[in-house]
Amino acid sequence: MNGKKKILVVEDEASIRSFIVINLSRAGYEVVEAESGEAAIESLERETGVGVVLLDVMLPGIDGFEVCRRIRAKGSKIGIIMLTARAQEVDRVTGLMTGADDYVTKPFSPTELIARIDALYRRLGGLVAEDNDRIVSGPFELNTRNRTLDKNDKRIRLTQVEYTIMRYFLENPDKAISREDMLVAVWGDDYNGELKIVDVNIRRLRIKIEDDPAFPSYIQTVWGYGYKWNS
Repeated sequence: MNGKKKILVVEDEASIRSFIVINLSRAGYEVVEAESGEAAIESLERETGVGVVLLDVMLPGIDGFEVCRRIRAKGSKIGIIMLTARAQEVDRVTGLMTGADDYVTKPFSPTELIARIDALYRRLGGLVAEDNDRIVSGPFELNTRNRTLDKNDKRIRLTQVEYTIMRYFLENPDKAISREDMLVAVWGDDYNGELKIVDVNIRRLRIKIEDDPAFPSYIQTVWGYGYKWNS
């Protein structure tokens, strides 16, 4: 192994895939290529050490949304960035709700793409676990060493973004947190995406942790501002 961070690029258009591969290779990443959803699944079963998947939405065979769902259904915490040529918000929201960590809309610059990937890799690296590696709030227990969440002693599968949001909430109980502060804390102060990504991830997290996501007891909305963890 050469120690490089490994990325799977799933894109059916050869010219775009080649453009991405060249730029990622120049940035120091090891790149694996797939031109369909089926090939992507096979690559993930065959390859070891893939940290991020760059996943086009429109693919022959199974589409990017379905590939994302299958990756998350296995409990994988691998980073996923969706690529879409369509600017409709529904595509971005669908990608995030199926488990993607971020999205980039075509056309994009190599600088923007690499910045997003770098930022996601930093989040995947996580924070150094402290001596007290457990945070408990009501029925929840967050293990900061293993990066896991249990509710009533039952494991809840989280993406790395969801884990980071939960940790930020549990470290700031009963405090109103603005969407802007959440964006910086979770995605980094150099993130240049839309604020909407916070709301979509909160929606996804509520589905996983709340008894009734339509009437959340733990992640409460602070209207016109952001969210608060009700301890």
